[in-house]
Amino acid sequence: MKILDFFFDAYDNLQSLFSAKDPQHASGDRSLLIRIIPVLVLLIILFQLVLGFLWDFEAEHFDPVEHASSLASERNEDIVTGYITTATLIKTSEVLLNKRGGYLSNDVTPPGLFMDNIPKWEIGVLTQIRDLTLAMRNDIARSQSQSIEDLEMVSAENQFRIDSGSWMLPPAESEYQKGINALYKYLGRLADNDANDGQFYARADNLNVWLGLISKRLGSLSQRLSASVGQARLNTDLAGDAEALQSTPTGNMVEVKTPWLKIDDVFFEARGSAWALKHLLLAAQADFHNVLVNKNALVSLQQIIRELEATQSTLWSPVILNGGGFGFFANHSLVMANYISRANAAVIDLQHLLANG
Repeated sequence: MKILDFFFDAYDNLQSLFSAKDPQHASGDRSLLIRIIPVLVLLIILFQLVLGFLWDFEAEHFDPVEHASSLASERNEDIVTGYITTATLIKTSEVLLNKRGGYLSNDVTPPGLFMDNIPKWEIGVLTQIRDLTLAMRNDIARSQSQSIEDLEMVSAENQFRIDSGSWMLPPAESEYQKGINALYKYLGRLADNDANDGQFYARADNLNVWLGLISKRLGSLSQRLSASVGQARLNTDLAGDAEALQSTPTGNMVEVKTPWLKIDDVFFEARGSAWALKHLLLAAQADFHNVLVNKNALVSLQQIIRELEATQSTLWSPVILNGGGFGFFANHSLVMANYISRANAAVIDLQHLLANG
């Protein structure tokens, strides 16, 4: 009732303000209102700027093994093969939605509407979530190509495919939460005693499939980061096959350059992708430990993780600099491309070890 009285009083005051019988009194009130409105607008803008600054922070790191142990204890479940990877996938997805400021990629109101660094960071994280759920749906959660797909993994993979910018009908957050709920169900079925109810097959070939997706993502990010300074590249699209064709012919030289306004977008997408991948690979190191040791490939995976950790070093500059390769100013994109390229090279080496080791 007090809230209603407040609005009724405010309405009466406004009505009296604009319908006052005393012209001088009404003129004075309008003059006061005209002076107040710019102040209110300025305060609103200042509040949005402060809020945007508070939200413009990347998520903190966590220990996948410790998190899985805590989650298993909370849910009264045993840690079985695949539990740590699935729990880390869930945690990564929850961080995407529940970090400071929440999920920003689909915001249509300030300050999220005008932010781009963290939304691009979110795209990088979401890409790794999508790739792992796809690998789990198609391979890791299935015994062979002719086996039936796990229904929870089908649901999770579908939900995470919703457009990241969708803000209604449906909102992306609610669909991603449905994907997280499906992963929780799958996690519970992994930990129960029913051998026919949810499996995680930690085999070398399954890990290799996921690494193939990772390599493509890292390769693309590396090229986009390197293109910050512009490059003339030889066209190698059809290299290795004399009979190969493509739909539209291209020249022998290809000019590649990331637009100036997109340089920081690519940088933060790479940061987000590396952040998520670092945690997911740390989890895989635990679940695929026997396979990695058997193939003498554990150190190769650890090298990938080390390169990804280097991408998460503190960024001291308030803006992403785009100096020349050997110029006076730094080029943050080229530094990031170096670590991403080294990680990708280590991924390719690990794939060879798993396939032939």
